[in-house]
Amino acid sequence: MLFSNSYLTIKNNSEGIYKEKGSKFLAYAFKVSNENQIKEYLQELKKMHPSAKHVCYAYRLGADKQQYRINDDGEPSGTAGKPIFAVIQSNDLSNVLIAVVRYFGGTLLGIGGLIQAYKGAAADAIAQSIIEEIFIYFQYKLIFTVDDVSQVMKTCKDVDAEIIQQDYDTEYCMIVNVKKINSDKFEEKIKLFYNVKLSYLKTI
Repeated sequence: MLFSNSYLTIKNNSEGIYKEKGSKFLAYAFKVSNENQIKEYLQELKKMHPSAKHVCYAYRLGADKQQYRINDDGEPSGTAGKPIFAVIQSNDLSNVLIAVVRYFGGTLLGIGGLIQAYKGAAADAIAQSIIEEIFIYFQYKLIFTVDDVSQVMKTCKDVDAEIIQQDYDTEYCMIVNVKKINSDKFEEKIKLFYNVKLSYLKTI
């Protein structure tokens, strides 16, 4: 279930850093859209930092912000992944992965120190990125005859629909993307044309 018409994410990948008592926390923020991308980025970081003691991370995916995960990678429970995720939440972001690579400096930081370090590094990475708003779209399929072409086209124009595909054989078939914010208006207008078949395909 979607709760808004758009969501926020980062426009560019970025890096941040936090230093404390000899330990270095190198943060990386990545724009992602699926778990395969996340796995690839994490593998890449582990290759880049083979001697690092920990590679902790958190991510959130989807326009509904319901898919997420946190990982402490051997740090005391709740001291790494959770504060990293708190940065994602405080910035209201989705489709983002933040990973923090730790190089141990020889001095224990304690629970509070670790939480502050991971949160500080993650926050610095986000501060170096550009946050952008992504509008949520509903994709529809329309089937209609030549008699309804002008009305359908006018309706699409009225809601600024993006035409993805058009085919014509014995009848017209068209696939369009409509911003969620305009979807109710679009559906109401299309339903006024009794010979037009409208079906929802997916959310983008």
